[in-house]
Amino acid sequence: MKVLKFGGTSVGSAMRMKDVAALITREKGNVVVLSAMSGTTNSLLEIASYLRKDNLDSAADAAMRLENKYLGHIRELFPEGKTADEARNYVGSVFAFIEGLAKEAFTDASEKELVARGEMLSTWMMNAYLCGRGVKSVLLPALDFMKKDAQGEPDFAYIKEHFSKALKEHPGADVYITQGFICRDAQGEVDNLKRGGSDYTASLLGAAVLADEIQIWTDIDGMHNNDPRVVPGTRPVRHLHFEEAAELGYFGAKILHPTCIQPAKFAGVPVRLLNTMDPSAPGTVINNIPDPGSIKAVAAKDNITAIKIKSSRMLLAHGFLRKVFEIFESYRTSIDMICTSEVGVSMTIDDTSNLSGIVSDLHRYGSVSVDTGMCIVCVVGDMDWENVGFESRAMDAMRDIPVRMVSYGGSNYNISFLIREEDKEKALKSLSEKLFSND
Repeated sequence: MKVLKFGGTSVGSAMRMKDVAALITREKGNVVVLSAMSGTTNSLLEIASYLRKDNLDSAADAAMRLENKYLGHIRELFPEGKTADEARNYVGSVFAFIEGLAKEAFTDASEKELVARGEMLSTWMMNAYLCGRGVKSVLLPALDFMKKDAQGEPDFAYIKEHFSKALKEHPGADVYITQGFICRDAQGEVDNLKRGGSDYTASLLGAAVLADEIQIWTDIDGMHNNDPRVVPGTRPVRHLHFEEAAELGYFGAKILHPTCIQPAKFAGVPVRLLNTMDPSAPGTVINNIPDPGSIKAVAAKDNITAIKIKSSRMLLAHGFLRKVFEIFESYRTSIDMICTSEVGVSMTIDDTSNLSGIVSDLHRYGSVSVDTGMCIVCVVGDMDWENVGFESRAMDAMRDIPVRMVSYGGSNYNISFLIREEDKEKALKSLSEKLFSND
């Protein structure tokens, strides 16, 4: 059994939905995780915003536009007849539910109920389309088995038990369809996975059943060895270790959220990134098998802010770093990079919503300087410290570029450089030339 996930753009129109239907019926017995059709979640959030402001007329107008869009999809997907009537009735029931939300106090729970309808719509329509074509398709509601625990994390034991039970109740299906992203919280209320969204759902389900493979289908050809928007001639990376994929995902590779692959990593289930626009391409395989002595890719993360605190009191003072870190913790702000010396420490953050408070509190311990408009460039591969020459090749590529910070040794899979955003293109091209030109 495989778990296949398709994002919103992959099912963004009736034609794209038909293309996905052809892909998922090439093999039997697989689980398919679908996101909401592209644009739907944004439209539902727009409706939610109007309802929060008690702007019922605008909410009704936005809902009508979205409903008409789905009625158009139905006309393209289904010939007139019983299935088309059932589809219109289902869509009508969804928008009747949305209309009912306007008659009661609109809360955070109401918004989650509302947004969940996007995934419900896409999966219902896909399942109905497949059944109409004679495919033995089964729709498994994600809210029956996707659940968070009291800490807000996926309750893996619950997911494994209830998802396995759901599959056993429908043996021999050609395909199992379920929703990505949505789940229930520990109290049983509708919630969502946030980080990684539908990718996270696919990874959790794949780990739960120890799938042969988890496939993440997008309209991008896997992960590349550099940013194709900046560096011409980049190539897809055909194999990555889970740790390498996590580094790339965190430092700019938009295709995969680093959190979502953790269940697959721990279960030893490979993840394959595939392109819906080129289904025959091999994609990128991610697993726990290392490629010793290889550099895989370069990624960049923009909108970075560097904070330096300098204090003579830091010299030989135990507890100094703890006090600094506690300030960031109190503002729930994560640190990307950190470098220390005897008299100072430099850190980077990408969330500046509490920057003024952080800087104000840091002034208690020393002088503080802030650099904005920075960028982290990350070289990913087998960067074990015993490998001779890898770091020097990366350093040589950066010799003509001002580097604010360097991070090496915190991970066996990357070396990171903090530079100005205006130098990013030059840095990426130089690194590509030095690291990949002889491949």
